[in-house]
Amino acid sequence: MSRVLGIETSCDETGIAIVEDGVRVAVNEVASQIDVHAKYGGVVPEIASRQHTKCISQLLALALETSPGPLDAIAVTYAPGLMGSLLVGVNFAKALAYSWRLPLVPVHHLEGHIFSAFLSETPPEFPFLALIVSGGHTSLVWCDRPHHYEPLGSTRDDAVGESFDKVARLLNLPYPGGPSIQRAAENGNPSAVKFPRGLGKADSLEFSYSGLKTAVLYQLQKDEGHSVADLAASFQYAAVDLLLIKTKLAIQRTGAPRLVLAGGVAANRMLRDRLQSEAGIPVHMPSIALCMDNGAMIAAAGASRFRHGLVGDLSLTPQPSLPL
Repeated sequence: MSRVLGIETSCDETGIAIVEDGVRVAVNEVASQIDVHAKYGGVVPEIASRQHTKCISQLLALALETSPGPLDAIAVTYAPGLMGSLLVGVNFAKALAYSWRLPLVPVHHLEGHIFSAFLSETPPEFPFLALIVSGGHTSLVWCDRPHHYEPLGSTRDDAVGESFDKVARLLNLPYPGGPSIQRAAENGNPSAVKFPRGLGKADSLEFSYSGLKTAVLYQLQKDEGHSVADLAASFQYAAVDLLLIKTKLAIQRTGAPRLVLAGGVAANRMLRDRLQSEAGIPVHMPSIALCMDNGAMIAAAGASRFRHGLVGDLSLTPQPSLPL
């Protein structure tokens, strides 16, 4: 049995986890910074890196206490993300690898999200199409075999999670925007306002969410008496609808036998339900807890990379803008 330690510090969650044989989560500790950044309406990079520094050692101690035993490798997120946050995790992982004499495995954050689906009860088989949706990423990726990826399309401007955060601020809903808009939308009418689907009619696999955000702003300025619940529901439906339009087009073009949904926005109930009922192929997705940034997904990806001989060394440096 292999045991890989995963370290995730790309943005505002500190994650330490141990995964066995690449598929079973032995321990998954996450320290969230939502309360710290909520007053600012978004992540403050300097504060995020300081928070990682404060708690990463304690999380490691807790993980090792909960799941003692020998480790085979250390996996760490090295790209993309906030430079200060990445530095904390990468340097911590390098120190552990050196002192414990263990292999160091660099993991791309988006690959980690893809491998979060392998920690579910029904893990996918290659090949598959992946829809990765989060605060910083909205991408369709063809995954032919382990660690070989072909980006098919991404957002031209705002990521879908970013648009949720921005619209939540417009509606005076709390940060983070995804959960707060989902809660508000439960009592709203998704047909109350017909919001645009950016690039929805374009014959491409690219997304655009800046126009949707602006349409909500203009609707508020019109002051037609729509409730916050109706605006939230209408926005959420339009945002998810665009994801469905592009994903269906990608399935049609690639002939994908299965779909993986991953990333923070993969926790959205409407998105999960609509994909399962409308995609036309099996949909694999992580549990709600593993949609958010966490060390378990990094350990899972790291375990696979370790098996395939894709290890790094102590010269590893963070790459804040590295594409998948």
